[in-house]
Order: sequence, then C-alpha cells, then structure tokens
Amino acid sequence: MSIKSLLLGSAAALVAVSGAQAADAVVIAEPEPVEYVRVCDVYGTGYFYIPGTETCLRIGGYVRYQASGGDLWERSAVDHEDGSINETWNKYARLSLQTWTGTETELGTLKTYTETRFQWGNGSPSGPVIFDTDGDGFADSAGGTNGYDGTSVTLNFAWIELGGFRVGKDESAYTVFLDYAGGVIADDLVPYGPFDTNLISYTFSTGNGFSAIVSLETGADDSYGHDYSIDSYVPHVVAGAKFTQGWGGIGIVGGYDSIHENWAVKARLDIKATEALSFFLMGGWGDDDADEVVGVDPDTGLLIIGETGANFYKPWGGEWAIWGGMTAQVSEKAVMNLQLGYDDSEQFGASLNVQYELVPGFRITPEIDYYDNGDDDAFGGIIRFQRSF
Repeated sequence: MSIKSLLLGSAAALVAVSGAQAADAVVIAEPEPVEYVRVCDVYGTGYFYIPGTETCLRIGGYVRYQASGGDLWERSAVDHEDGSINETWNKYARLSLQTWTGTETELGTLKTYTETRFQWGNGSPSGPVIFDTDGDGFADSAGGTNGYDGTSVTLNFAWIELGGFRVGKDESAYTVFLDYAGGVIADDLVPYGPFDTNLISYTFSTGNGFSAIVSLETGADDSYGHDYSIDSYVPHVVAGAKFTQGWGGIGIVGGYDSIHENWAVKARLDIKATEALSFFLMGGWGDDDADEVVGVDPDTGLLIIGETGANFYKPWGGEWAIWGGMTAQVSEKAVMNLQLGYDDSEQFGASLNVQYELVPGFRITPEIDYYDNGDDDAFGGIIRFQRSF
C-alpha cells in the first residue's frame, strides 16, 4: 500500500468519526435574558421599578404590640374562680401592610397608596372612660384608641392621586390637612376631627410654601352613636389653606356637615424654635345647634327628635376647643411629645410620651395619659413596641 493511499484512508476515517460525534453532540440553548429589578429613586428610598413597566413600587408597613392599663385604658374581665369582675391589661397586636406607587405622566405624577391592618386584641376594654357631658345620650369624650376585640381586618387607606386630584378611601382633609394633634398616641382625648371617609379632593400648591385644599366627603359612622354618612347626593365639604416655612407654619381649615347643616373651623400655628424643639397651638370653633333622631316613642312608635349638636366636623364638646403641645429631641435616639387639650364642655386631656429608637426601625414608646370631664377623672398608661419596615 502506498503512502498516498494510507493518508487518504486515514483522512476518510477521521471525517467519518467526526461526523458521528457531531451527530451525537448536545446543543446548549442560549439563556433567556433576565430583567433584574431596578431601583427607582424618583420618589424616595425603598422604591423599585415593577419589571416591564415604568411604575415605581414601594412595599412597607409595621408590626406593633401595645399594652395599656389604668382607669383610663383598662378592660374588664370575669374572674374564672368566683365570677367577679376584674380589671386587667388591654392589649393588641397589629400588622400593617402599606403600598405606594408612582408613575410620571403627561398630566403629572400618578400615585396610589394603600394600608391594610390585620389586628388581634384581647377583649373589649372598660376604658377609655366615656362621659356624656351635655346630657344628649351620646358619649362626648374620645374613644376607640385601644378598643379592639378578637381578630379584625380593616382597609384604612386606598386612594389614587393624579397631579393634585385624589379619590378613594382616606382620612378627612379637615383632620389631616393641618396635621395630627401632636406626636402622642392618645391625641384624641379631646377629639379634634373625623377620620374615615371616602372623598374627592384637590390640593393646590405654589411651591413656595403655600397650599390650599377642597375636599368633597361622604362621612362615616363615629364611635359615639352618630351616623354621619351622607343621605343624599349632597356631600360634606372641606376647604383649607396653609403656609409653611422653615420657622413653622400657619393654616386654617373649615368643614360643612351637609346632613345637619352645621359647620366647624380650625386654625393652627406651628413654631420651630430650634432644630430640636417645636411647638404647636390649634383652636377649633363649631356650630353646636342640631336636631336629629334620638329614639322611638314606645307608645306611639313615632321618632323622637332631640337637640344633639351633631356635627361631623366638631366632635369636641360645646362650641370651642383648644389643643397645644411640643416635640423635643432630647437625645440622638429619644423624642419627647406633650399634648394638652380642653373644650367648652370642660373636657381636659393630657398626654406625655417618649419615643425611643432602640435600634434603627424598632421604637419603644411609653406614654402617660390623663382625662378629666369636670366631674370625674382617670389616669392611664400605654407601652408600644413597633418595628417599621
């Protein structure tokens, strides 16, 4: 056999083997491209882009455990041995889940906000002490701060906002436009406004510290036996304006109760004395003249109409009320809050707490509260543990 024949035969054998190996080779598919979550810093920290969209989403909330006691906040319990009534701690645990979204559009920023609360309490409390100061058959003092029994799920917020327009479930603009009455837990011992409502509102801001709001609201039942849900196509109306600067701010807000045809107004002054110390003073005045159904005559079956002074935007007693307080940064981790309130029906409330941030995101807040209606008084204490995320 010639050398040329040997080389040609070897080449043919190599080609055959290579072809057989190629037929048996495993083809590895190219990996699909993965779209990783991108951070969105347009609206602050914690937002990320929903994959495949230009919508930014933030998920947060808190877990809270709270215990309270004393004459003001304790609950009643039946003694398991002799059946007597004992006073004991009033406690609850809560999980709050919150979501925020934001998208830039040709009409402005499109936002949403929701908050759902999952809660379990250890029984109905005997407090806070409820007084009927004006003899109308309805309680006049604040209530419900700790009144949780068993498991509950509530939708506290669910609104959509485009530019300055907002629609959905919110807290009344009359209550929150000028801000809450201090940083204490029991800020409504002398109540200063309603909370839950559906609304359509518009907020106008100039960018130099001035803003104004108009809100059309449906109202809701309160915790004292009044039904403030509108009973016609006429909504409750809120309007307000405020001016804020580095030194603090000043504002006024008014509300019209379309059911009882009553009005109320509040004005507020905030002063930032130093970086660590601030004060506020707020006053309210409202129409205290209103008739409503208070019962049924057992003999005739006719409705009994009585003068209750019902007013969705004036939950305090009498015509006027005043609140004041301070916030002081007493250390790097501790903030002290004080609030005092007094109204025309001689209700007086005082609350003092210290919010202590043990580690970032975990805060412990002990609070002492006092309430006096002019005839009776009561003390109470609250301890709150809250992990925010």
